[in-house]
Amino acid sequence: MSNPYIDSAFFSRLETQFLRLRNDLIGFFDGKHQMNRYGQTVEFADYREYMLGDDIRRIDWNLYSRFEKYYIRLFTDERQVAVNIYIDCSASMGRDLPQKGQYAVALGAGLGFLAVHSMDKVSFNLVHEKLADNSGGTIVGKSAFFREIRRLESIKFQGDCYLSEAVISSAKNSSCDGLTVIISDFLTDNDWKRAVDFLRYKGRQVLLVQVLAREEVSPGYIGRVNLIDSESLDSEDSRNMKMKIDSGHYKAYDEALKAIKENIRAYCASRRADFVSICSDTPIEKAIFRELMKIGILE
Repeated sequence: MSNPYIDSAFFSRLETQFLRLRNDLIGFFDGKHQMNRYGQTVEFADYREYMLGDDIRRIDWNLYSRFEKYYIRLFTDERQVAVNIYIDCSASMGRDLPQKGQYAVALGAGLGFLAVHSMDKVSFNLVHEKLADNSGGTIVGKSAFFREIRRLESIKFQGDCYLSEAVISSAKNSSCDGLTVIISDFLTDNDWKRAVDFLRYKGRQVLLVQVLAREEVSPGYIGRVNLIDSESLDSEDSRNMKMKIDSGHYKAYDEALKAIKENIRAYCASRRADFVSICSDTPIEKAIFRELMKIGILE
């Protein structure tokens, strides 16, 4: 089933933007990220006086003829980094709320496009239970990216999701440079903090994107309802509940949701990670351009 958020016009509107990553990442040459050091690209940056041990091939002989001193040319260091995107494919992300799942996939696709547009490498990891499916491999270039989009559009949201187990097991041998994005609703008892700690220990920049449906941000239920946990629906330990919803429940739910968001935000801040929470009825371009620019991921 095709994703209503993803089309050629969507990607065309993203072509004016680039990912803005921290300038202390390692990376490889050929990307578009200028680091806080001088390197070996062809873009001139500055001169400095020659010191013993410098590459004599960088000496500017025209300056020597004018000042009778040796100066070497300095160039900007542009790096290609790895952007790893994890998408929570559990039932709560799209089984009963398909728009929410499609929106999460579109956000992942948008970030992936920005990565390849910035000449970076990207991989999409689809998290089911404790496994992260990266059958698409590492993607370089827009042709490979658009082939991968077909896989993203066929995601089935089902079962549970154990982010820490999936991320840690799949990222053990990944490079230390670049950005890792985790897209989930984070409405789970499963531990995601270990994943953040592991990624930051490896030196990666981390962005958590929380996607919530409008029904989850401001539910409109009233009276007696049967609440069903979609992630335990097919298990023997089904966690369903019958109850009568009143204004007190609404207030308690609102406070609990705010506490969850604040917990994520505070934990990310303590680990130098970024966090945004987005409702799936927010226009997709507005979510990308406004929310990601707000935290400095785009430029």
